[in-house]
Amino acid sequence: MEFKLEQKVKVIVTHELDNTIIGILKSRNYKKPMVAIDKFLLNTTYIQKLFKELVNNEIDYYIYDKIISDPPATIVDEAAKLFLKHQCDSIIGIGGGSAIDTARGINIVRTLGGSIIDYVSEEVTKVCTGLIAVPTTSGTGSELSNALIVSDPLTHEKSAILSNNAVSEYAVLCPELVITLPSDMTGATGLDAFSHAAEGYTSKLSSPITDAICEKIMYLIVKYLPRAVRDGNDLEARERMMVAAALGGWMLNNAGTHVGHSQAHILGACYGIPHGMACAYALPGTLKYTAEVNPQKIKEIGLILGADFPEDLSNTEIGDITSNRLKWFRDTVLSLNSIDTFHLTREEILSHSEEVSMERFAHNSQMEITPDLTKKLLNYFG
Repeated sequence: MEFKLEQKVKVIVTHELDNTIIGILKSRNYKKPMVAIDKFLLNTTYIQKLFKELVNNEIDYYIYDKIISDPPATIVDEAAKLFLKHQCDSIIGIGGGSAIDTARGINIVRTLGGSIIDYVSEEVTKVCTGLIAVPTTSGTGSELSNALIVSDPLTHEKSAILSNNAVSEYAVLCPELVITLPSDMTGATGLDAFSHAAEGYTSKLSSPITDAICEKIMYLIVKYLPRAVRDGNDLEARERMMVAAALGGWMLNNAGTHVGHSQAHILGACYGIPHGMACAYALPGTLKYTAEVNPQKIKEIGLILGADFPEDLSNTEIGDITSNRLKWFRDTVLSLNSIDTFHLTREEILSHSEEVSMERFAHNSQMEITPDLTKKLLNYFG
């Protein structure tokens, strides 16, 4: 049977991070978690309160704070050895996508052994319990996703590891953790979540049930992301965005992404473009050309974005309207930094057309990915 929807992660939305984490640890009889955390978070109020309450409840813990973006396999493998050395029995990943990806990788290696790079090509054969994911951004959806991105230290290439056996055991969504996220990062990470939903909606792997969820994710982001960008202390907007991002991560498992994320993975790795921004630069062209094969869904995305569609439009016109509306939302409403910030020539961008066409998610697209189409997409990147 090919199931179209599966969700194994226990999700908690809370305003009391410390009590929630302690409740989870006690319910599972976890005695010593490793805390894999972005270093800059260590002295923040909510994290210090969490550490204090762990001590008050006589729960020992070990901190691993060497998280870096696009975690290399060496970091994951080193941390897994430390996990075993310090006799930890669970892992709390606190931070952005890289922190939670690192925690997921540690959890795989401490459970099954070897190097995390092994699992790019090998199956994760056993359920890896004990991962508590606590996101501090609203974008990657790593807390519900079954994927982690790891970098090969020799080739510097990013590789994806996909396994339903490696998902979080718990996801804890605490909007207070994102109120200090700067407005530019709030916008970029939110657009990452929008891209997950828009690409999942137009993927070959989509289904009626994932479509309904993707539509709701996009609706939530259009409604609440501008509020979160304008006022980081808007807890309702922050909570709604955390929910939308988590659901977007869930849709990665059930509907996937496609050629928009392929562009983001390749160009982001080559030129240091933050993932959310790279996805946002890739999405207008992806929507424009997907309209040629699925105008109905592209029009629906345009309607969610507030676009107007006259009668009797061609597929190309539907694609242009939706693409332009997305750019308006991205650039005018959210004020995302321009691609010009990265000082790339169009020739540099186009030089990666073959890599994009070969990237593992590209062929989830409903379009036929040809060299000609890839060049058109990259010509629209930005």
